[in-house]
Amino acid sequence: MNCNTTPRESSSQEGTALTRRELLTRTALVGAGLAVAPIAWAASHERKGASPMKKRKLGTLEVSELGAGCMSISANYGPPADRRQGIELIRTAHARGVTFFDTAEVYGPFTSEDLVGEALAPFRDKVVIATKFGFDMDNGGALNSRPEHIRKVVEASLKRLRTDRIDLYYQHRVDPAVPIEEVAGTIKDLVAQGKVLHFGLSEAAPATIRRAHAVHPVTALQTEYSLWTRDVEDEILPLLRELGIGLVPYSPLGHGLLTGQIRTVGDFADDDWRKTNPRFTGDNFTRNLAIVDEVRAIGAENGATPAQTALAWLLTRGTDVAPIPGTRRVGRVEENTAADSITLTASQLERLNTLTPAAGERHDEANMASIDQ
Repeated sequence: MNCNTTPRESSSQEGTALTRRELLTRTALVGAGLAVAPIAWAASHERKGASPMKKRKLGTLEVSELGAGCMSISANYGPPADRRQGIELIRTAHARGVTFFDTAEVYGPFTSEDLVGEALAPFRDKVVIATKFGFDMDNGGALNSRPEHIRKVVEASLKRLRTDRIDLYYQHRVDPAVPIEEVAGTIKDLVAQGKVLHFGLSEAAPATIRRAHAVHPVTALQTEYSLWTRDVEDEILPLLRELGIGLVPYSPLGHGLLTGQIRTVGDFADDDWRKTNPRFTGDNFTRNLAIVDEVRAIGAENGATPAQTALAWLLTRGTDVAPIPGTRRVGRVEENTAADSITLTASQLERLNTLTPAAGERHDEANMASIDQ
């Protein structure tokens, strides 16, 4: 199979099989901003030792205000990181106060859950593990949220994660072939059995969220949210607050662009899905670099990096918002977890709130079609 094939995806049709490249592209839709190179940051913002990070509530679930997205360690941004490096990274995040770790069966596939399970095993009872279901890996990665499939894959995820319960179990993508009430009812049964503690949705539309919540409380919605992706503020965030549901922003660093370290896509690996993302191509990429420069200038006023500034901004959006930045470099974990010590002035917040909008759709046309509208 040619891994450079342009992705073609029809995930709104149940049973559609995916090529390896298409599957890689799909799994990248839920992840955190990737950091791609080491960078120094102001010593005044470095988290010292293992000082506790502030907590936030997603519904009734308490998590660290900054989580860790674990997708990029194992998938989607070129070859997977060395396993020992991945374990060190996850444990460094925990040592620096992170208690909220996000993965999914489709990342790898399967290898991310296995890595997270091994890395967190020594302090399993002190962390919150979130993972996801919804793709059928025995059928080429087609959407599958049928109750019998959920009951099957939850057992596999529990085994890979080396645990007896999943703290937060998301439906990775809404399956149009299965009523959301059936999905929520299945999770309700798993909660009653103690195998799942909290129910989450990812990239779900307002009507879907409301219908699911009526069957079993939805604890959190995961969707893309950052300085350059703010459409969630229009309708979804007000609904979440009406229902008491938390928000978990993935790609809070704009798939790495908001780190300020990406100035060209030429160094990306062939199977790095960003090569097909509209915001990283053509004139859009050049225009979006200008946004990064604006963030950099504001951050410099606080001795902060662009990444820290972007995360600090997200932390001002509400105590029910818990971003999950991702990286495969320990230095980036140290940088990102220092973001909660940064205080933005009213003037800086206003400038960040009125940044030039990002150029280009956040995903290509086929992948946007897979998102519940």
